Amino acid sequence: MTGAAMGAVALWPQAHLLAQQAQDFIEGPSVVDIPAQQLSPHVWMIFAPDGFPTPENRGMMSNVIFVVTSAGVVVLDSGASLQIGQMAIRMIRKVTGKPVVAVFNSHYHGDHWLGNHAFVQAYGDKLPIYALPGTIEKIKGAEGNLWRGLMERWTNQSTLGTQVVPPNTPVQHGQIMQFGDVSLRMHHYGTAHTPSDLCVEVVQDKLTAVGDIAMTNRIANIDDGSYTGTFKYYQALVSSAGEQLWVPGHGEGRKDLLTSYGEFMAGIWEPCLQAVKDGKSEAQAKAMVLKDNRVLSRAKSMQGFDSNIGKYISLAYLEAEKEAF
Repeated sequence: MTGAAMGAVALWPQAHLLAQQAQDFIEGPSVVDIPAQQLSPHVWMIFAPDGFPTPENRGMMSNVIFVVTSAGVVVLDSGASLQIGQMAIRMIRKVTGKPVVAVFNSHYHGDHWLGNHAFVQAYGDKLPIYALPGTIEKIKGAEGNLWRGLMERWTNQSTLGTQVVPPNTPVQHGQIMQFGDVSLRMHHYGTAHTPSDLCVEVVQDKLTAVGDIAMTNRIANIDDGSYTGTFKYYQALVSSAGEQLWVPGHGEGRKDLLTSYGEFMAGIWEPCLQAVKDGKSEAQAKAMVLKDNRVLSRAKSMQGFDSNIGKYISLAYLEAEKEAF
């Protein structure tokens, strides 16, 4: 070998490192694999143990659920980034060799749809991505780039490279879609967590993915939602679907999820409504909520409780004022 060639070989590790660093600058690092767990005959979940995005978890804060049908794989919420979506695809391929044939987005908060980019990258831009019209409108509007930027900031740029890929196909309440041997029923009963929360029932498995209308052990963002709307949504959903394994976007699935989370929400809402009716201040309402056993019993174990409970009491108090008057 010539001296020049030998020098180039010697510099190869450095060049490779520089190339990798450049790639990481353009596109954030990969996400650690989380093997999928089977929930029912057709449904699997890639579980997110953390409820909030951090640099350490690289945004892996919400579950990715997928349904293996005879026609292919249907994904229910694609994750919070390109990298999380790529990880989900790796895990799907460990379960089945079937291609992904559809993606559903439960609502417009970015931890549930920013992974769309990975699925379009892997399966083409004709891949159907379904959502309610309100969700599509929000993601195509300001919410799309807002959430992309928020995830980058919250994860110290770990999600860099993620592009906004909105859903491309609207669905409506009551619609039943057939994917081979599996039927999926769409549910929407007004404002709960957001004005456009889509719950997807896997009919044959008696399992429903509920997005963020309920959470197992995380205090939910109610900024865009409604307490009274949430209670109405639960009642209508149970009346329509019957007994189900309710699988949330955050936390493990439970058959009593709507009951248990509904009790926690009622522990915030009912004292606030009573405080308003009695002419008490928001501070007095807060004291009442924090003494309510439905709230107190979950204060130590619920993710995000200390940093969010004050805000969500304020939102409940404001909604109670509207409700009472």
